[in-house]
Amino acid sequence: MIHIAKPLLGEEEKEAVGKVIDSGMIANGSVVTEFERKFADYIGVAHGIATTSGTTALEVALRALGIGTGDKVLTTPFSFIATANSILYAGATPVFADIEEDSFNMDPEKAEQVLSETQGIKAILIVHLFGRSCDMDAYEALAKKYKIHLVEDCAQCHGSTWKGKNTGSFGITSCFSFYPTKNMTTGEGGMVLTDCDEVAKKCRLLINHGMEVRYYHDIVGYNYRMTNIAGAIGICQLEKLPRMNQNRKKAAVYYEENIKNKFVIKPQAVEGHVYHQYTLKITEGKRDAFVRYLSEKQIGHGIFYPLTIPEQKCYSQFDFITDFPVADAVKAEVVSLPIHPGLTEEEIRCVADTVNGFNGDRDG
Repeated sequence: MIHIAKPLLGEEEKEAVGKVIDSGMIANGSVVTEFERKFADYIGVAHGIATTSGTTALEVALRALGIGTGDKVLTTPFSFIATANSILYAGATPVFADIEEDSFNMDPEKAEQVLSETQGIKAILIVHLFGRSCDMDAYEALAKKYKIHLVEDCAQCHGSTWKGKNTGSFGITSCFSFYPTKNMTTGEGGMVLTDCDEVAKKCRLLINHGMEVRYYHDIVGYNYRMTNIAGAIGICQLEKLPRMNQNRKKAAVYYEENIKNKFVIKPQAVEGHVYHQYTLKITEGKRDAFVRYLSEKQIGHGIFYPLTIPEQKCYSQFDFITDFPVADAVKAEVVSLPIHPGLTEEEIRCVADTVNGFNGDRDG
C-alpha cells in the first residue's frame, strides 16, 4: 500500500523529545519559545504564538483582531471546516465566495462581488489550499480598498511563496497547523504569526487564561498553549522543511511529466507551490470509478472535499448560501494522490503508472 500521507520523523525528533522529558519541563516553556522565534523568523514576521492546533490559532487570531458577535468574515466554501468553525467560535458569521477552477482558492473577483454587496464584513480569511498561494496582490488590494483585516489560513502551505515572498507574511495575522499530514508536524499544534505588537500581546493572553503575570487574569482566556514536547518536534521539523518540500516538488514534477490520461487534469505547476496535496480533476463523471480503481491497486488517495462547507449537516441551522457553481463542480471531480516526502522513486513511478492505466472502468 502506498499511503496518501506519512509524517517524516526520525532520530532527531526522538532525541529532542527525550531531552524535554529528561528535563522535567514538558508543558509550555522555553522550547516552545524557541520554536516560536525560529518559525516566525523562517516566515519573516516579528511574532509567533504557538497554540494547540491550527483551529485554535485561527480562533485566537480573529478574537485578537476584535472580531466577534455581529461581525462577518469572508472566506472560501472549499476548505476543511475548521476555517469556518473558527469564525463561529469567535462569535462571528462566515460569508462565502466561490473559488477559482484551476487553483481551487477563493476567487478574488467573486470575493469583491460579495464584499460590495454585504454589510458588516470585518475580515477576509483566505486559505492557501493544497500548498498553492492565493493571489496576494488581489487580496491585499481588496483589504485596503474595503478597510478590513486580511487573515491567512496557512494550514496547508508551510514554505509556499507568492512572487518570492513567504505566505504567512502578508496578512495582519496568519495561522499555521502542524497536524501530522501537514508539510511539517508537531503531532498536534498551531501557530499565529503577526507583525503587530498589540495583536501578539492579545494572542498570548488569550492562549494563557488571560494571564500576563501568573494568577493575574486580565481577560477571559483559554488553555491553548503548545507543550515543550510538541515544540521540540517542531524545531526539528522546521530544519527539515525545505528538504521535505523539495521532495514534494520532485514528486510533483515527475507526475506532471509522466501522468498522461485523457480523464485526468493535473494541477497547474506554478512557482511557489509546495504541494501539500497533489490534486487531480477526473473528468467525464469518472471520479468514483477512478477512486475504486486506486483502492484496488493499493494506491492511497483522498477526496478533499466531498462537500462544500456551507452544505455540511452541522451548518443546516444557518441560512448560508449553498450555491457555488465552481466549487460544486470541483468537489465532484477532485482526487489527491500520494505526494508526501517519504515516497521512494519506485513508489512515485508506481503511482504515475497506475494512474495512466485507468481506462474509465473500475478495473483499469
